Amino acid sequence: MATSANPLHLSQDPAPGKILISALELQRRVSELGAQVTADYQGKALVLVGILRGSVMFAADLLRRIDLPVTLDFLAISSYVGRDASGVVRLIKDLDHSITGKHVLLVEDIIDTGLTLNYVLRVLATRGPESLTVCTLLDKPARRLIEQPLVKYVGFHIPDVFVVGYGLDYNQRFRNLPYIGVLQLP
Repeated sequence: MATSANPLHLSQDPAPGKILISALELQRRVSELGAQVTADYQGKALVLVGILRGSVMFAADLLRRIDLPVTLDFLAISSYVGRDASGVVRLIKDLDHSITGKHVLLVEDIIDTGLTLNYVLRVLATRGPESLTVCTLLDKPARRLIEQPLVKYVGFHIPDVFVVGYGLDYNQRFRNLPYIGVLQLP
């Protein structure tokens, strides 16, 4: 309930609006990506590196659909505050295991400007992986500032809208939605 000290009404809260990508579409595409990764890395051990927290659901589902020897590790990066990029990218949690000499597939939830991805790829490249490629669930090319040739797998190209669900959030909310929706602000 709103008070004079807190005038926020529930109707003023942001909400997930129109469904952009349904749960069924997500699962179908993740299965296709898993099959493609399996074919491309046949005979190789693979390390999936997810970027916390947004990629958790996608990385977990993708991992289950890859039929290869595969390990999973995570990085945590800070680059967003609310709806806007802060302009500063920081490594908050590093990998737990070495990737030297290994085939690494970086799993990202969304690529928009490319600044965060550029930072992460530079960090990982210094660690001597055998190969380094990127799999992103969402690609928002309208906001791109830095192109990334290492992006080999893309789930969906989306328009320049702010999306939530399936791991993507707005101030830590809406990650648990089984679909991807367009955020509606009051």
